[in-house]
Amino acid sequence: MEYEGQICRGPMERASYMLPISVGCSYNRCRFCMLFKHLSYRELPLEQIEEELRRVSGLGGDPRQVFLGDGNAFSAPTERLLAILGLIRRYFPGCRGVNMDATVRDILRKPTGELEALAGAGVRTLYLGIECGLDDVLARMDKGQTMAQAGEAIEKLHQAGMGYGAHMMTGIAGRGRGLENARALAGFFNRARPDRIVNFSLFLHRRAPLYQDILAGRFLPADELENLREERLLLSLLETEGLAYDGFHDCITFRVRGQLPRDREKMLRKLEVAIGEYETREPVFAVVP
Repeated sequence: MEYEGQICRGPMERASYMLPISVGCSYNRCRFCMLFKHLSYRELPLEQIEEELRRVSGLGGDPRQVFLGDGNAFSAPTERLLAILGLIRRYFPGCRGVNMDATVRDILRKPTGELEALAGAGVRTLYLGIECGLDDVLARMDKGQTMAQAGEAIEKLHQAGMGYGAHMMTGIAGRGRGLENARALAGFFNRARPDRIVNFSLFLHRRAPLYQDILAGRFLPADELENLREERLLLSLLETEGLAYDGFHDCITFRVRGQLPRDREKMLRKLEVAIGEYETREPVFAVVP
């Protein structure tokens, strides 16, 4: 299948077969995101999706795990998702699970019975952009959710038999608020029990709407040193047993990953070294031309 746009999936899905079922993001309003701003959202025809499954199956493909794209595939009507899941079972009999991105809004608008039907048809994990633990920051970023709504959506998922992975962004709260955000996020995650957390530390393109807020003085970005300190505090406070964590700082090519609590001390030591290094440097801000 010819892919339209920029491929977007987390590192935990790198071994999955990626099956696009839509183009772009049906929400597409987050002020920090440039992944889908150039695309008009649309669903791909079922005939096109089935032809791709038939093609891969005909080449001997039978992946164990499938990732549905694009930006928030879970926004599709449940009837459509069930039809696609049925096609996956037909062409990939060895598939053990289907995962995809979702928004809190997507989950809350689906009745519990529909969530249970999707879980029964093979949906195992949804990836949610939690991003931040502070409601005023979520509102500023036009994220379209509150922390209470996120908690409600996750509880619905757990009751239906699905797990979730959380996406977050150190630095998104702005200058001077990193530690506040770390405490809020740790409290939320300790209650909401994600299977994994991926930290895509804020990496801002100059064409992103949030950059205009920086120019206007409405948003003061944190530097990478503050972001590393935010991450250090978060990792020290997370309590969920067996929680997988992966943190990226693309601007300074720093990454820390492991399983909590087993690898906590190793990750914290790596962060201490990086913090010590950037304490002696001029501030670095994750903004690209």
